Amino acid sequence: MVMHRVAVVAADRVNSLDLAIPGQVFGTAHSQDKAAGALFGAPLYDVVVCGERPDLVVTGRGGAEIFRLTASHDLSEALTADTVIVPGARTDIDPSPQVLDVLRQAHDRGARIASICSGAFMLAAAGLLDGRRATTHWTAADELAQRYPQIEVDPNVLFVDEGDVLSSAGAATGLDLCIHMVRNDFGSAVAADVARHVVVAPQREGGQAQFIVHREPTGDSGSLEPTMRWLRDRLDEPLTLADIAGHAAISPRTLNRRFREQTGVTPLQWLLTQRVRHAQELLETTSLSVEETARHCGFGTSINLRQHFARQVQMSPLAYRRAFQLR
Repeated sequence: MVMHRVAVVAADRVNSLDLAIPGQVFGTAHSQDKAAGALFGAPLYDVVVCGERPDLVVTGRGGAEIFRLTASHDLSEALTADTVIVPGARTDIDPSPQVLDVLRQAHDRGARIASICSGAFMLAAAGLLDGRRATTHWTAADELAQRYPQIEVDPNVLFVDEGDVLSSAGAATGLDLCIHMVRNDFGSAVAADVARHVVVAPQREGGQAQFIVHREPTGDSGSLEPTMRWLRDRLDEPLTLADIAGHAAISPRTLNRRFREQTGVTPLQWLLTQRVRHAQELLETTSLSVEETARHCGFGTSINLRQHFARQVQMSPLAYRRAFQLR
């Protein structure tokens, strides 16, 4: 199988976390077909780091140098990649013409281009976000909008998928964006497997608000993670808002408020997304009928499953199964 090639374009003064995320996520993605006794199947991505120059300054918070990096490849490698990732870097330094030219050429050739955090500024400088919706870290969203008024900057989402050009918000949302791309490329089961190995939740959607726009949970509000785990273990059950509030030992009104504070959506919206994701995995990895899949995921009937599945995934369950079984 020909692996999907990912080139991470590292400009000078690149952010350390942004730089590491693509290699960690895409490098963890393996096929679900495992040989006897093997922990992983075949790798699905070939990831390379392309440096603007051989000796790169890598920065931490505030742009302070924390170490130097010798990139394994030069920028020309991005011209043959299927996906090009642009990590964040200093926004007070103009990106080099060479980097911008490579990004334009890669996009013109048909590569998928994605930015993490302030990497959106490089995509903007290359003209790849003109007339598009995009996002970046909440602290830089106003600056991006002012410098590039032709872009529809959305500061209230985790990431934006415009098809051939994608952008993510603050650094950790690069995990959400990369897992989203894995899901698009190889299906929900592979994406969920990556998330388990990277030890992050696979369910955060691009339209979810950046946490900063909500009031941060106070010390006495408690984490909802135990309730989320309880819900994931009961996706086949007909749970109500009262059931969920009862498990969390709080009122439905308080439950709604805390879910919005911590996830940006209501409990029932969150639960619906988990059910659709579980349906995707079952369609990819089992021979269950659509009707059986609907019952396993708590939709009750195939009609309900088809309606919610099409709304979230933009295709029918059977079309989804055909697409990802072929992959």
